[in-house]
Amino acid sequence: MTSVPTPIPSRTQYVLDAIRHRILTGRLTPGQALVETELAAQFGVSKTPVREALKTLAGTGLVVMSQYKGVTVRMVDADMAREVYDVRLLLEPEALRRVVRRGACLDAARDALTRADQATDTAERSLANREFHRALYLPCGNPLLGRMLDELRDQAALVSAVAWAAAPSWEREAAEHREILRLALDGDADGAAGALHGHIASFVHRAFPESHPAEGER
Repeated sequence: MTSVPTPIPSRTQYVLDAIRHRILTGRLTPGQALVETELAAQFGVSKTPVREALKTLAGTGLVVMSQYKGVTVRMVDADMAREVYDVRLLLEPEALRRVVRRGACLDAARDALTRADQATDTAERSLANREFHRALYLPCGNPLLGRMLDELRDQAALVSAVAWAAAPSWEREAAEHREILRLALDGDADGAAGALHGHIASFVHRAFPESHPAEGER
């Protein structure tokens, strides 16, 4: 029998969403300490929902819990970026290939691309870009594949936030997004998957030049 996930209490979800947003938009930076009492005071809640939210964020890879250092925002380096993006390179282009071959609706991707183009700040643009990528893989017809990619979203967004803070590349990525979507809407499954692969690979290689592609990724 398949178990049903336990719903997250509303206060915990509120704190979880707020901390995640602050991390992914750079308000909380890699290595920064996350103190339960301080966060509880900021959000007007007890320490319990803060503690549960931090446990969830540790599970998604956004924060690190240490017996000696407490809870901190996860540091981003070339090794961490490489691990996350290697998996994306393996899974995300194939998911898009299946989406196109199924003729799945890509209206959500088009809408997210429009929101990204119209964004007035970095946070809004970043969130729209996350939704664009998710809209490209979610209708792939394999729920497990979609969930696996969902589990990478926060870590990939953390890598992106750090890279964009150091060297913004919004315009280049927006142009690549438009080309990926054009190919997908034209029904070119292999072309769209190839363009997405190149988009993901080039980003991490620009942001972390010491991180080299594995054999066969070039």
